[in-house]
Amino acid sequence: MIVGIGIDLVYIPRIKKLLDKWGDTFKKRVFSDDEIAYSEKHLKYENHYAANFAVKEAFFKAIGRGFRFKDIETLRDEHGKPYINLHGEAKETASTLRISSIHTSISHDGEYSIAVVLLESSP
Repeated sequence: MIVGIGIDLVYIPRIKKLLDKWGDTFKKRVFSDDEIAYSEKHLKYENHYAANFAVKEAFFKAIGRGFRFKDIETLRDEHGKPYINLHGEAKETASTLRISSIHTSISHDGEYSIAVVLLESSP
C-alpha cells in the first residue's frame, strides 16, 4: 500500500550559493559523509548536492513531516541508482508506519534538480 508520494524541485544556483557562503558548515549540517564524498567527486558537485537535498525534501513530503536532514541519506548502488538509507527518528517513524519500500528517482536539467520519493508499507 502506498503511504505517501513526495516531489521536490531545487534551483541548483541556490544550493551553490549556500555551498559558497557556508561551505563545510552547510555540508556537515545537511549531508552525510558519504553524500559529501559522492557529490565532491563530480565536476558539477552542486548538481549532486542539489539532487540529494531534493531527495530529503521529497521524503519529508512523502512521510508528512520533517526530520533532521542527515537522518535521510541518499546513496547509490553499483549501477548509480539512488536509494535512501534512514537514520534516527526518520528510521523509527518509518518502522512505526511499517514502511517496507522506499523508491526514489532523481533528475537534473539545466539549473534544476528534481527528486520523487514513494513510500510503501507492508500489510
